[in-house]
Amino acid sequence: MKQSLKTSFPREILEKTARHIAESQTEEGAIPWFRGGHIDAWNHTEALMGLAVCGYLEEAEAALDWLQSNQLDNGAWLSSYGSVKPSLDRIETNFVAYPSVGLWHFYLVTGKKEVLQRYWPTIQKAIGFVLDHQSPYGEITWETGEAISSEPDALVTGNSSIYKSIECGIRIARLLGKDSSQWEESRHQIGIAIRNKPQLFDRTWPSKSRYSMDWFYPILCGVHKKQAAKNLLRAKWKTFVESDKGCRCVADEPWITAAETSELAITLASLGLREDAVALLTKILWHQDCDGGWWTGHVYLENIFWPPEKPTWTGAAVILAIDAIEELTDGHRLFKDHL
Repeated sequence: MKQSLKTSFPREILEKTARHIAESQTEEGAIPWFRGGHIDAWNHTEALMGLAVCGYLEEAEAALDWLQSNQLDNGAWLSSYGSVKPSLDRIETNFVAYPSVGLWHFYLVTGKKEVLQRYWPTIQKAIGFVLDHQSPYGEITWETGEAISSEPDALVTGNSSIYKSIECGIRIARLLGKDSSQWEESRHQIGIAIRNKPQLFDRTWPSKSRYSMDWFYPILCGVHKKQAAKNLLRAKWKTFVESDKGCRCVADEPWITAAETSELAITLASLGLREDAVALLTKILWHQDCDGGWWTGHVYLENIFWPPEKPTWTGAAVILAIDAIEELTDGHRLFKDHL
């Protein structure tokens, strides 16, 4: 670890996790899901945020450089890079929006305004692309491309992530003295859609409400706040949380995932429920392997880790959760301060 962080969680958790992520990074700065695996802009960004918390700032900046270098002329990133030849026909809007969160987080951790200035054109183009796919009713289409022949549809989790991404873009714009009024109105409309227009989502596929992210992401990303957020958490807590194990990915599967558990812990910390966040995150600490990586999830009825993968972004989610709870860096404010 590049800096000394005091935490009530074992310090070696952070050290080993950050090292695992850094060792997975390519020479070009990309952070794949795992060594030799594919890359996508959302999870790449999550991983660079984990590096930044632990003081791997050169590696985090290299990851920002990779985003800038691989951005398409229209402002987007492809849905996948790496071992499979990328398709120009498929782009996921929440992937395109998320780098603004990574850039704002990097600024919170480092205070380097010049980094915001350097990557501002990248963020400006990315959010512009995303907002080109907003419907008149407020929601953002999930994916786009020539190969997408089905009727456009939207995801609650994806739109919640975009809602937070645009907020970070607004914060960057304001700090740099740029006009963000259009982004502010678009974000407002996304919030209204998520809170009040459920019919706009999951129109052409089965409802995603069985996924825990649809439950807590609107809270994590600031769509729901304060008491309303706490009420929503309580309403489905027993549906998704095994008290002695962690958070399920899917309500009807005996599968506890480290990323969802970590993100739910961040959500709790953001609402001032620190003790609950600590208790929840502590349940999955044993999911870390000896090499520092974190297994995606544990199927507790069979007592197996599945799939047999240790994604870099899962480890980053754990780091971000510990930072949110322990306030190790100013990055802990990311999901606590909402516009």
